[in-house]
Amino acid sequence: MISPVINPVFSWNVVDDIRTMWAYPFMVNAFRAGAVVAIVAGVMGWFMVLRRQTFAGHTLALSAFPGAAGATLIGIAASYGYFAFCVGAAAVIALATRGGRATGPASSRVSESALTGIVQAFTLACGLLFVALYHGFLNGTTALLFGSFLGITASQVVTLAATAAAVLAVLAAIGRPLLFASVDPDVAAARGVPVRALSVAFLVLLGAAVAETAQITGALLVFALLVMPAAAAQRLTARPAASLLLTVVIGFLVTWAGLTAAFYSPYPIGFWVTTFAFAVYLAAQAVQGLLRLATPHLAGAPA
Repeated sequence: MISPVINPVFSWNVVDDIRTMWAYPFMVNAFRAGAVVAIVAGVMGWFMVLRRQTFAGHTLALSAFPGAAGATLIGIAASYGYFAFCVGAAAVIALATRGGRATGPASSRVSESALTGIVQAFTLACGLLFVALYHGFLNGTTALLFGSFLGITASQVVTLAATAAAVLAVLAAIGRPLLFASVDPDVAAARGVPVRALSVAFLVLLGAAVAETAQITGALLVFALLVMPAAAAQRLTARPAASLLLTVVIGFLVTWAGLTAAFYSPYPIGFWVTTFAFAVYLAAQAVQGLLRLATPHLAGAPA
């Protein structure tokens, strides 16, 4: 694993600090990968929050850890394990519940929630098993859980970019009917929109996005980059296009700020990304509260 040869100190001279970071090829790759991850996590997270499937997203995020641990156990790249477990768990949840979603009938909500909890428990148990079976020193456990920007290669950035392009291309193709099905599934189904098929496709895409994001933020904290920028943006505006764009911008800024803070501190990037994202969400909550106070007729509107 590549590590800096100096102990960098943040000087508040932005130009010099950026030059110091980008003097290391692994940091340039980390910022490139972070930009890709922020876009994918922002777009997928926006739909996830809109569809109220954050529990499924959390389960998929936790599935990244046993995937990476299993890959390490059999001696292959962790990224293969990320994608195998995250996409596999997404497919199980989607197909076994026949694409039910959180705003559908009560039976669908209960079925999806129950199965999601079962998948979460099973994947975590697999992760513990893989770590126990690994008889060497698994020194990458912290990085798997909390993320790391060290050792990101140019080939990994290309792989992330290719995966992101594929995920976004599919999402663009199904975006309009997916938005319709997310806002009002009953009306969408009545008009011939394949609601269940779209839900299955979305969960599989979400699994791929989680696998990609976990390689930067770690398995435990990928959920923060998926949910908090989207939740903050949807607090600030109800317009779909503006909210989606704002989500991506927030995710981009949070990821790059997290990379910078992690480079100049001994703490993992996942901690900084989560902290900055939570701060933005609290700020969005405060702004929404101030707007409600300034506009009395909105005081009774739902949060």
